[in-house]
Parts: sequence; C-alpha cells; structure tokens
Amino acid sequence: MHPRDQTIFALSSGRAPSAIAVVRVSGAQAGLVLTALAGRLPAPRQASRRLLRDGAGQPIDDAVVLWFPGPASATGEDVAEFHVHGGRAVLAALFAAISDIPNTRAADPGEFTRRAFENGKLDLTEAEGLDDLIHADTDRQRRQALRQLQGLLGDRARDWRERIIEASALIEAGIDFSDEGDVPAELRAPAVKAIRALHDEITKVLAAQGHSERLREGLVVAIAGEPNVGKSTLINQLARREVAIVSPHAGTTRDVIEVQLDLDGYPVTVIDTAGIRETDDPVEQEGVRRARARAEDADLVLWLVEGGQAVNPDTMRSRGTSADGAASPGGSVWIVRNKIDLGRGEGARPSEFGISASRGDGIPDLVEALVKFASEFFGTTEGAMVTRARQRELLSRASDSLRRSLDLVEHGEELAAEELRAAAYALGRLLGRVDVEDVLGAIFQKFCIGK
Repeated sequence: MHPRDQTIFALSSGRAPSAIAVVRVSGAQAGLVLTALAGRLPAPRQASRRLLRDGAGQPIDDAVVLWFPGPASATGEDVAEFHVHGGRAVLAALFAAISDIPNTRAADPGEFTRRAFENGKLDLTEAEGLDDLIHADTDRQRRQALRQLQGLLGDRARDWRERIIEASALIEAGIDFSDEGDVPAELRAPAVKAIRALHDEITKVLAAQGHSERLREGLVVAIAGEPNVGKSTLINQLARREVAIVSPHAGTTRDVIEVQLDLDGYPVTVIDTAGIRETDDPVEQEGVRRARARAEDADLVLWLVEGGQAVNPDTMRSRGTSADGAASPGGSVWIVRNKIDLGRGEGARPSEFGISASRGDGIPDLVEALVKFASEFFGTTEGAMVTRARQRELLSRASDSLRRSLDLVEHGEELAAEELRAAAYALGRLLGRVDVEDVLGAIFQKFCIGK
C-alpha cells in the first residue's frame, strides 16, 4: 500500500508528561482503529467516554474519544481522536495498540496538514499561515498568521485568478473570431480593462507590504563596538536578565550571543558581538570575524562608544559606514554613547543616543526608538497579505505577466494570451493548485509531528 493511502497517527498535543494528551488518527482505517480500541464508534462529532483496550483486551486508559467521518473533517479523511491522560506509559501503550492494526503508521511532520491541503481543505497560503501561527512568538506575528490562515491572501488570489481566466477567454475568443471583422476589437476592450484593473490591484498590494514577510523572522539588531564599551551590559539591560557575561577584561565576549525580544509585538533579535579590535589571539580573531559578519547582515547596528569618545572609522569599515553614523548598504547604524552616569556622555549629537547601560538611564528612549524603527521597517502589518518571500515572488511574476500582456494585446493577441496564462499559472502556484510538488516538501517538513 502506498504511504499516502495508509492511516496515520500522532500525538497532536504538547510533549508528555501532561494532564491530557490528544492523539489523532487520519485515514481509511481510522474507524477501524477507533472501534478496535474503544469498542464501537461514537456519534459523529460528539465526545464519548470509553475504556480503551489493546488487541489482547488489556486496558490502556479511561479516555474521551471523538469521531469525524470524512470528508467533514480537518483532513478531509476519516479522523479519530483519543483524549487520554498524558503520561508517557499511556501514550506508549496507545501507540503500540494502534500500530498493531494493519496499514497504520506514525505520521511524518506536517502530514495531517498536507493531507488537508491535498484534499482541498485549505490552500497553500492557508497552510503557511497555520505553520506561522504555530511558531508565532509575538502578538503581531500571531495576528498576521491568523489572517493568512483565514484566507486573507488565498481568497484574493483565487478571485484574481478567476478574473485573469475570464480576460484570457475574451482574448482567445478574439483570436478564434479574427476573421469576423470588428468582433476581436469588441472582445479586446473589456479584456484590456479587466487586465489593467488586475495589474493595478496586485501592484498596489505588493507596494503596500513593506517588509511584512520579514515579520516571521523578525528584525535583527546587532550591538557592536570596541572592547569594554558596555555591549554585554546593554544586551542584559534590553533583555532584563543576564544573558551575557560582563567583565572589565577585553575579549570576554568571543562568540555571538543572541536574545529574542518582543518590542510592542515586533519580534526583535538582539545580538551581542565580540569587541572589534586587532588581536593576536586566534580565538578572539574568530570572534571579531563573526562580529563583523553579523553586523554586516543586521538590519540595524547599535554602535556603542564610551561617552565622548570619538568614533573610530577603521573599526566601522566592515559596515561601509562613516564615523557620523550614516546608513550603510547592509542596514542602518546608530551611535549610542554609554556611561552618561559618569559624565562621559556630554556632547552627543541629536542623532545619537546617550545611555547608562549599567544604571538604565536612556534605555526607555532607546527602546522607544527601536519600536519606531521596527514599525517603519515592517510597514503596515495589520493588513499585510504577503508573509513569505515565495508569495511575493509569485505575485511579482503575475504582475509582470499582466503588464506584458497589456503591452502586447494591441499587436499580438496570441502573445498576450500566453502572458495571461503565465499570470494565472503564477497565482495557481501561489495557492498550491498547480505544479508545486517541489515546494510542498520544504514547507510541510517544517511542521511539527501531529500537525
């Protein structure tokens, strides 16, 4: 039997031990599994308390079971659920009993969701939204993922695709009736109007997204500077806990330290890097190399200097940044002057920040500025439709094909029709309805087992 035809099962709740554990079963054998363990099928979609027994008649657990006959189920197949006590021994006995039933096997990561996708219960954008919702760490990530799961982009993409197909039908009808005098022109006009409207809509959606797809990974902020300027103290202050060792000795931080922050719902990864300086220590040299690399890739660098100390342009060279803190190709750079509590922060420019990393002075203003930077970086996330680079790329392809079809329609209807087919194909790939086998594995293997 093909693996896709087998009945799958998995733990769909949190890791054991727990108060209650939910085990899901999906596939043609789900009813047989439920009958074998619980004695008989309960009424559909109604919870029923049963004593579960294995194949030898030995009791497993006193449980609650549910029965969801397909196609009215989460996966579109017959689905059974076992709500058992969440002990490891209970789960082991339950899994063993299910495994003894022919044509059942443990589910692969994301296989429940993949079967739901393949059975038309959700499109690929909704599946991606479900994955994002599972991994959401901040409230803004949660809201964005939930909108995607509810079809914010998928519904629009389906509408766009249907309208493209309608416009394509008009263009191709004009080709078929090319010998009928004014018939092609009569068909072409409404097609051109529809194509132009579609192109404008998709272009506006793309332009309004900002870096919305980056909300999944978050903003990356690197704290950099020379040794002993307070970088580790600053990251501890931002994290509100000790995540980095603070020492007066140069070279204490030799590797990159990361901490995840939730700043007003924006996910921010703050990186504490090794002090950038010339050194003969090979271990510290590697730390400096990594520090430069992470600073180069960061969206924002907080370049820490001590009080009124001049900014050394040589140490900032890896960012392509001038000593006055001008933006670099890799991202923005802010000059942060530390130790203002020791009277060393005087003379800071209006564009710079004065703080005391040890005492906390100036930290609220710095955090407020970080929140504002994140807001401007991500753009409007409340109505954002694009949450992944894959989605942006396919929408851009559809938009480009629509633009080319407008350029071609007056002079080559056959070529315009081909561009419309390309636009519809791109939206089909976005929804996962055409030729997406190459991306399905990459998407669903990132799901947890049981989803």
